[in-house]
Amino acid sequence: MAEKTEEDKAPSSSQNLTCPLCLDIFEEATILTSCGHTFCRKCLENYDLSHKDLDHMTCPLCREVTKLSANRVKDFLTNVTVNALVDDYHAKSGGMNAVLEMRPKCTTCKRQEEAVSSCKTCNSYLCEKCLTGHQNMSLMFEAHEIVSVQDIINGKVSIGHLSEKCYIHKQENKDMFCEDCKVHVCLKCVIVGHQFHKIKNQADFEQELRLKVNDLVQRCATKKSELEKNIQNMEVQRHEVYTAVQKLLDDVSQAYSIKAKELEENHRHLTEQLNAVKQSFEDDLNVLKAKDRQRIKSICSSITLVANDRLGRLETDSLSAHTLLCDELDAMLKEATDHTSAAAITKNAQEKRFNPAGDSCLDLGSISVSDPKVQVIQCVCLRGRMYGMTQYSDYSVAIGYLNEHGIDIIDLTGKQEQYANIQSNMECYDLVFLQDRSLCISTRSKADIYSPNGSRKSTVHMQSNGFLRLNKSASDEIFIAASNEKKVYIYDPTGSTLKHTVSTKPNETRQVYATRSGLIVTSSGQYNPGGVTVYDRDGNAGKPLQAPYGVNLYAALDEQDRVYVASVDRENGNVVIRLYDLDGLNLKERVEFNVLNLTLGDKWCYLVSLSPDMLVFARNKKLYFIKVSM
Repeated sequence: MAEKTEEDKAPSSSQNLTCPLCLDIFEEATILTSCGHTFCRKCLENYDLSHKDLDHMTCPLCREVTKLSANRVKDFLTNVTVNALVDDYHAKSGGMNAVLEMRPKCTTCKRQEEAVSSCKTCNSYLCEKCLTGHQNMSLMFEAHEIVSVQDIINGKVSIGHLSEKCYIHKQENKDMFCEDCKVHVCLKCVIVGHQFHKIKNQADFEQELRLKVNDLVQRCATKKSELEKNIQNMEVQRHEVYTAVQKLLDDVSQAYSIKAKELEENHRHLTEQLNAVKQSFEDDLNVLKAKDRQRIKSICSSITLVANDRLGRLETDSLSAHTLLCDELDAMLKEATDHTSAAAITKNAQEKRFNPAGDSCLDLGSISVSDPKVQVIQCVCLRGRMYGMTQYSDYSVAIGYLNEHGIDIIDLTGKQEQYANIQSNMECYDLVFLQDRSLCISTRSKADIYSPNGSRKSTVHMQSNGFLRLNKSASDEIFIAASNEKKVYIYDPTGSTLKHTVSTKPNETRQVYATRSGLIVTSSGQYNPGGVTVYDRDGNAGKPLQAPYGVNLYAALDEQDRVYVASVDRENGNVVIRLYDLDGLNLKERVEFNVLNLTLGDKWCYLVSLSPDMLVFARNKKLYFIKVSM
């Protein structure tokens, strides 16, 4: 869009090169592809500024919709033809906006002579002869208002819109506006095609448009002032936000300082403990070393006394004394050399282990003797047959009942209490708590998610006739394994979106866990042959752990991504727990613990890790808290 200058000249053809938005000569004419209407590119860009939230542009003339790309108006095609005409027009007129100095033609007669005046009453231009006729026919045109064209060009007076001739009815002016069709029409057009439409005359239409524009101008100024005040308020709020966040940062720093101090103290204590252990081993080795040195000294002293070349000249008492020395030396030499004590001390040192604390603990860990074992420290009788189990805290589990209904919370002391935030008569086949303490419960072929206060949030419907086993990932993705399908389904935390489906063929899946690195650990439970397998989310599997027939495998994943596997031999009532490390998609055995003799009798068991040193094993109506010592 160019600025208007008085020096520019423009022929009458410029009216066909005018942008409908800025009402000026086209500058970089650009086409809307949907309808073909042409506008200045800058006009379209300005028009688009108020529609940034839309992925399309509505044509200001015909309301046709044009889809926008990522570059929006920049990708619109230029109108090469119109731009060429604009260039030609500028070359002939000598300026972009000479339309203001254009001498209009007379619209009263057919001679097309240059107009010298304009009759605002007739809404037409007048040449010299028509002006004379206008002035001489005083009876007819006495009250008409006539202004000079030069005054119009100089901006001293303004005139309204001059009616155009109707394309259909050539002699009629388009001095009416149809609001229904949004077009200018003549009187005959109104009678023929716009009989029942809302029609306004041109003057009223222009007056309403001016009032509307004035109102919009005022409202724009008011809105601008309102938004500027809002921006100022935002800066005030920004300061408040910064102040609040800075307080949080200060609180975090203070909390960190306290925790860091505790960790430093724990680190100092462990270092002192290890230094004491080191000194103890050093003292033991020094004792052994001193004993051997004393023996060497005794041997050397004795041999010096008895290996004397004067033995043949000794008296009887001296011979008796030397005989006694020889016997003592002989006994001393017969004493076995202690080759094992030092090695035992070394072995004792090597068996010392650093046990890292759990992720939820502030401690770094502890030092202990390496004697890996498991020990039942609490046995609890359940009120019914256990169907599902999940961690509730570091010292308690939640047990779900199908036939007896409801959920029990059982802690390490053996205390049992019913979970009060769901109905006591609810069937529960399996369950898992999410990070915000929402609870996901499976029944027959669906899973419901309940908020911490017990209200149902959503339902996960499954196309499965089998029971659903549940678990979750560190990011609260919900894992579902159907008992009659060889698949694991992974849903978002709301249960509304199925994100992945992982095939677990050829193994039946009765338990499923998600590692922090995104792997999936499955176990077949009571199905034979028993197996534990690691998958990635594309369904690639590592080498499975296989159990002999009659032995069932139940897996549990701890917070350090280590896998505990309980091998259950129902005939003998033996349970052997092994600890595995993840090696890619394979399981690498780390520790085999001692055998636990437990009263079994039911196929369905469950193993859960509460912390790195606490497991819970359940079967039928018995629950065992198992201490792990590494």
